[in-house]
Amino acid sequence: KKGLNGDSTLKERYPEGIKWKFLEHKGPVFAPPYEPLPENVKFYYDGKVMKLSTKAEEVATFFAKMLDHEYTTKEIFRKNFFKDWRKEMTSEEKSTITSLSKCDFTHMSQYFKAQSEARKQMSKEEKQKIKEENERLLKEYGYCVMDNHKERIANFKIEPPGLFRGRGNHPKMGMLKRRIMPEDIIINCSKDSKIPAPPPGHKWKEVRHDNKVTWLVSWTENIQGSIKYIMLNPSSRIKGEKDWQKYETARRLKKCVDKIRNQYREDWKSKEMKVRQRAVALYFIDKLALRAGNEKEEGETADTVGCCSLRVEHIKLHPELDGQEYVVEFDFLGKDSIRYYNKVPVEKRVFKNLQLFMENKQPEDDLFDRLNTSILNKHLQDLMEGLTAKVFRTYNASITLQQQLKELTNPDDNIPAKILSYNRANRAVAILCNHQRAPPKTFEKSMMNLQSKIDAKKEQLADARRELKSAKADAKVRRDEKSKKIEEQLMKLEVQATDREENKQIALGTSKLNYLDPRISVAWCKKWGIPIEKIYNKTQREKFAWAIDMAEEDYEF
Repeated sequence: KKGLNGDSTLKERYPEGIKWKFLEHKGPVFAPPYEPLPENVKFYYDGKVMKLSTKAEEVATFFAKMLDHEYTTKEIFRKNFFKDWRKEMTSEEKSTITSLSKCDFTHMSQYFKAQSEARKQMSKEEKQKIKEENERLLKEYGYCVMDNHKERIANFKIEPPGLFRGRGNHPKMGMLKRRIMPEDIIINCSKDSKIPAPPPGHKWKEVRHDNKVTWLVSWTENIQGSIKYIMLNPSSRIKGEKDWQKYETARRLKKCVDKIRNQYREDWKSKEMKVRQRAVALYFIDKLALRAGNEKEEGETADTVGCCSLRVEHIKLHPELDGQEYVVEFDFLGKDSIRYYNKVPVEKRVFKNLQLFMENKQPEDDLFDRLNTSILNKHLQDLMEGLTAKVFRTYNASITLQQQLKELTNPDDNIPAKILSYNRANRAVAILCNHQRAPPKTFEKSMMNLQSKIDAKKEQLADARRELKSAKADAKVRRDEKSKKIEEQLMKLEVQATDREENKQIALGTSKLNYLDPRISVAWCKKWGIPIEKIYNKTQREKFAWAIDMAEEDYEF
């Protein structure tokens, strides 16, 4: 706790950056090998039973397991799947299976549904056996030793093979995520540690001893070529300190943000076009919490953009719209192919600059043609050490939460109503950061169930009031208490329904875990007597243990 409580900073504790002296672990747990389907489970092609080779059958099961999902109806998903599936077929299978529409996976799908149902119906003893095996794996592989500390590992199991889904309409959805083998794995540990042994008959791709990184295992996945890692659990010492450092950097921005804002406003009038573009981009990053946007190879991933990579086609300028002046209409795909659509009134000089940036350009041309993320990041570093676009998001998200909590919290409200206010404050941040989600598939059903509970509780309350009217004097007080209790239960259900309805298309978790200084939430809980577990679940409480210990009720971001 010493470093987290302000007695020393990370820089003082780790002058050359976070480095470990000793790291020992057991390596990853690989996905179990494929078990072929029983003989009675059939695959049909063009109406006839066809026996598939083991490789082709395994990939077919991935599609069969998703048969009821809308993904398998999407053309791009089906096209990518079929192309990759054919690569796993024998030459005979390839010559026979030429059309996905003639493939019938229904029998396979029914088998997997039955398997799923059987798991739900398992006896206590069977469930206990699985639990014990998971605990054994956790004990053996779920911990490492780093500098005399036993630390929990976050994700020691390697993801099994399957079909890539992606977010939004990702151009690579449906492609085959290949099985990760020991030969794909880079192990990172100390030279003097006991190096993890690969599975029999295999060897690691590489063993490294790099104490400047905090990952234990890495590999490159085949879909987008990105590097995946096995890391320490968020509750680990180093993760906690890095987390704390992130929010302290955002707090440092608070001290100089007014100066930075004055500077970029001045730069809107610069004689240099690149300075003007940089200043307008920074205004968007600050005001709208846009991501900076990184350059990508064309066609490699979905056509997603950030602030620096906006094109002319992504914005429309309205001198007047809906009674507001100088409105910019944004419409583009952001991170994870989530659509960003927003109509924002901006300052007149920003509007005029945007008109200038768009002059004589085609829709597909860059809006900020004199700017890229490298130029912007260098400028941000010059403004404040450690400043990035993400620090702006963290700062604006945290300050928004703090302001919203002050405005929305009513001291006279009961706990459920205060939690609704907290979620509304969190929602304001999620909207600012464009953390959207599709409404859950079970949304309508769960709302109907909740409404049924509300209706039943209203009926119960009406009964209690009728009883109260006819009650004798000596029973009146007891009956009145009963009514009050039912009223409280009814209000709790109604608050829950409101909260669920308002949250159906907003993902609150992303901002809560990554952009909001947890000390703001902890301080709010302490001030209003709200149990911490009402805001953070067990895993989140472990991640933010440092903040729970540290934050007093008068904490100010």
